[in-house]
Amino acid sequence: METNGVALTPEQARSALADTEHVRASAAALAATPWPNWFFITLTLYAAAFPFVFGGATADSDWLMPPPAWLGVAVGITALYWALFVVAARAWRDKTGVALRFDVLPKRATVPLVAGLPVVLVGAVYAFRLTGRPAWLIAASLISTAASVGFHLAFVRLHRKAA
Repeated sequence: METNGVALTPEQARSALADTEHVRASAAALAATPWPNWFFITLTLYAAAFPFVFGGATADSDWLMPPPAWLGVAVGITALYWALFVVAARAWRDKTGVALRFDVLPKRATVPLVAGLPVVLVGAVYAFRLTGRPAWLIAASLISTAASVGFHLAFVRLHRKAA
């Protein structure tokens, strides 16, 4: 192997490759670091509120507030969530030089969540609309909260394991 016109010995080449792997592993560990705690809390609160807000927006009658008010709340909390997401991602990238990533989590956990959670959320809102029973929204809220906490803990565990 030759670097900058200098021939490397096999030991030097292996050492250089090992250093490269170490840098890749370190970058992966940083990318797997959990969200900042304030954003984890924001995400969890959004996940918990989502079923109630969209359930209220789709209710047949005025459920606690008129549907247009629920729609306004939905737009407001979603805009706030995305603004805080941008702030958290920029702050993390500035602090570590690495973007926050979801793809470092095992696919066996992320695929069911990405496929299943929307079904739970939309299904609960639909069931609430049909039955008028808020228990559907409460269940979806609890499942969303558990998923948010579970993913945060998975990121923490993955980071500790990689560090």
